[in-house]
This record gives sequence, structure tokens and C-alpha cells, in this order.
Amino acid sequence: MKITFLGTGTSQGVPVIACECETCRSGDHHDKRLRTSILIEKENTAIVIDAGPDFRQQMLRENVRKLDAILLTHEHKDHIAGLDDVRAFNYKSHDAIDIFAEERVQKAIRKDYSYVFAEYQYPGIPKMRLNTIHEDNFSVNSVLFTPLRVYHYRLPVYGFRTGEFAYITDANYIPEETKEKLFGVKYLVINALRKEKHISHFCLREAIDFIREISPRKAYITHISHQMGLHAEVSETLPPGIALAFDGLSFVCDE
Repeated sequence: MKITFLGTGTSQGVPVIACECETCRSGDHHDKRLRTSILIEKENTAIVIDAGPDFRQQMLRENVRKLDAILLTHEHKDHIAGLDDVRAFNYKSHDAIDIFAEERVQKAIRKDYSYVFAEYQYPGIPKMRLNTIHEDNFSVNSVLFTPLRVYHYRLPVYGFRTGEFAYITDANYIPEETKEKLFGVKYLVINALRKEKHISHFCLREAIDFIREISPRKAYITHISHQMGLHAEVSETLPPGIALAFDGLSFVCDE
């Protein structure tokens, strides 16, 4: 199974268009972060987790020609604002794209993309087929997922585990019953917004502490704001087995 980081950044913090910090002015490509998303490829199946406003750019950059499904962690705009661009995949497949989300997130999608679900539809609109995530495992073709309930401050969101890989973003609290589903995972992706504490995201120290508790073979940190600092400098401070992810990073993990 191949994992590719489509984006590792966030809209959180000072807009980069008005920011003069050294991270935003950095010439290092590791510091150029699109909104957080990930691509999972196994055999002939391609799945994206979250489709933010950079979705089209990410698909073009990684030359994604086929997409089987999009899994959504939650309904915030930096995770669903790119869904209109599934129309390119509709055109190639002559079918709707399967969108997996819990009912609350589906309600937001139906509101934001009301024209997709209208009785009388404009020609050429994107086609989405909504599938409801519950607490139970579910499959996309041959890829089995375990939903992982975590909390983004008070908002319940989902992370996902498939095989030896687990992905959690936009969280700052993980219940014990979810941790039980994570023990034994070999590859873990977890969010850390910045070094300082935040009301709804893990900070770097909290993420490191959680990684040590789960004890994967390798862990990657994502959903990184410019407030974290330069990739090269932060990377030098991280414990062995933990790395800052960056856009375009890919690796193959056990299944």
C-alpha cells in the first residue's frame, strides 16, 4: 500500500499572503504546504482522505488519473471545499464519486453543494454518491477501514486505520477506546499545529507524547501551520522515528 501526502498544511494562523515570517518566505519546498490531505493506493484502488480547496492542484501534481472514493474526517471548509472538482473524475469514469462521511458531515455537504443534489440539475455538475460512516468497519473495494473517533475540541471527527497504517488529523483529544484500535499500528500520521498549545489541535509536544504512547515503527506529523517554524530546523529536534511530513512525500507501508 502506497501513501502520499497531498497536503500537510492548514488555513490556521495568519494568512500567508500577509505574513512576513521566515517560514512563509522560505525557499525550501518542505515549507510550501497545501491544505491537509492524503492519497492511499492499493492495487487498482485510489482513495483520498479529505478534499480541501487545493484538491484540484493536488490531483494534478500527483498525476492522479483514477479516484475510487473520498473519505471525509469532518466538515470544515479546509477539508471539503474542493469537492466540486470531482467532476473531472466523473467525466473519466462516467460515474459518481463515492463520498464516505458521517451524517452530520453529509448534511454540510448537501448544504454547501445543494446544486449537486437538486431535483433539477444543471448539466455538467459534479456527481457524488454519499455513503454513511458509522462506528463499524467499511470497505472501499479491497481496502478495509476502521473509523477512529477523535475530537477536534468539542467537535467529533473521524480518523481512519487501514492495515498497519493510521491517519488522524484535526484532533486534540483521543478517547481510550480509540487508542485501543491504534495499538500495534506500524505507521501513524498525527496532527500537530504548532509548538505552543492550541484549543483544538495537538501541539508538537502533545503529538510526540501520543506517538510514544502508541509506539508505531514510524510516525509522521501533518496539519502543520507556519507557526511551527522551518521544516529543517524542527526536524533536527524530533526524536528518532518521528518526522514532519511534507507535500509530495510518499512511502510504502505493510498491509
